[in-house]
Amino acid sequence: MLNRRNFIQKTSLLTAGISALPLASTFSNPSKFMADRKFTMQLDGGSIGVKAGQKELIELASKYGFESVSAHASFLADISATERKELLAEMKEKNLVWGNAGLPVQFRTDRATFEKDMQELPKHAKGLQEAGVSRITTWLMPNHPSLNYLQNFREHAVRLREVATILEDHNIRFGLEYVGPKTLQIANEYPFLRTMAETKELIAAIGKANVGFVLDSFHWYTAGEDVNDILTLENSDVVACDLNDARSGHSRHAQIDGKRELPMATGVVDTQGFLEALVKIGYDGPIRAEPFNQVVNEMEDEEAVKVTATAMKKAFDKIA
Repeated sequence: MLNRRNFIQKTSLLTAGISALPLASTFSNPSKFMADRKFTMQLDGGSIGVKAGQKELIELASKYGFESVSAHASFLADISATERKELLAEMKEKNLVWGNAGLPVQFRTDRATFEKDMQELPKHAKGLQEAGVSRITTWLMPNHPSLNYLQNFREHAVRLREVATILEDHNIRFGLEYVGPKTLQIANEYPFLRTMAETKELIAAIGKANVGFVLDSFHWYTAGEDVNDILTLENSDVVACDLNDARSGHSRHAQIDGKRELPMATGVVDTQGFLEALVKIGYDGPIRAEPFNQVVNEMEDEEAVKVTATAMKKAFDKIA
């Protein structure tokens, strides 16, 4: 599956940036959010440069204190029912649950590629369902080389509705992640959506009850949103979350999608406010770090997992 960083690099869309100010938490009384959180700390290997298979990822998640782990759709579709049962027993023993899986469908390019991937989606969805995975997510590119906003919106609505229908048949929720940086929106001929409000419109146009948001603290920040935007949502509206910080020394509108920091590394993003808002709406899904950070990506696998766990625990401790 093509991740966003590779997709952007392949289409030469990364641009450079300028300076930024940190945000203070909107909540003035954090103590009222001390109740037990419902969301889990998820390990996603690909987002931190760890090339681990499903079984190895489960081992690493257990070793470093994660509570959930990303699901690999192709692996779970290819193993036998007995092997799935054994895997679930192992996860239960390690006190791990599933996070989300990534959507194994390329819907952003030509129709032929989309239709080819869609032929395999029922198989992947069945494997996920039988393994107990209930969340699949994808991201939305905020620009297009040839389709204007309305044309692109209509194409997304049609294609993502087809995806959502198959996932709905397998009791899988479908999360859409808007990508906030202005630098990426203007990096191609036609801009596309990059905010929560616009994504609400797309979800409404798709018209499927299993479709919701992937909320990313970095995109939330770069889209110019605050905790009040999150508080317009309910738990049922949010499928998954990503927790990232932004680079210091760069303004909100100069941030680059492929260059981020681990949670609370700089304090530019109001991580505590983001998490407190999720607690307040009762969000009960996974949260992973997805920094697209070169330093982390170049670490040995275990070191990358360790520093990610440390950063996420530091962030979670703010609300625990």
